[in-house]
Amino acid sequence: MNMKLGDFISSAGFEIINGSGNMDTELSKVFCCDLLSFAMSRNPAGSVWVTVMGNVNTVAVAVLTDGGCIVIAESAMLDPSALEKAKQQGVTVLRTELPVFDAALKAHKLIVDK
Repeated sequence: MNMKLGDFISSAGFEIINGSGNMDTELSKVFCCDLLSFAMSRNPAGSVWVTVMGNVNTVAVAVLTDGGCIVIAESAMLDPSALEKAKQQGVTVLRTELPVFDAALKAHKLIVDK
């Protein structure tokens, strides 16, 4: 199953940090990883990437892998430079207080189990 990014944002209830991405992007998977070099080679296109990493390199990996959006879990913060890069690159970044597993499970239920 797939879900459009705009519908995911409306349904998930996560805080919008940057919403400049294409709301028609098709989301099809959830990916969890905090090791950027690993994420660079395995983050699927159109994924909801759940991580606690909020730096500019996270945004760069999302761009390189064609990820659908980033969800920053555990109330972690997005660095100001990362926010600026996300705006420039059109990367949607959301945030939640949920732990990584719970945030990913919520995303999975919305996208895959709907």
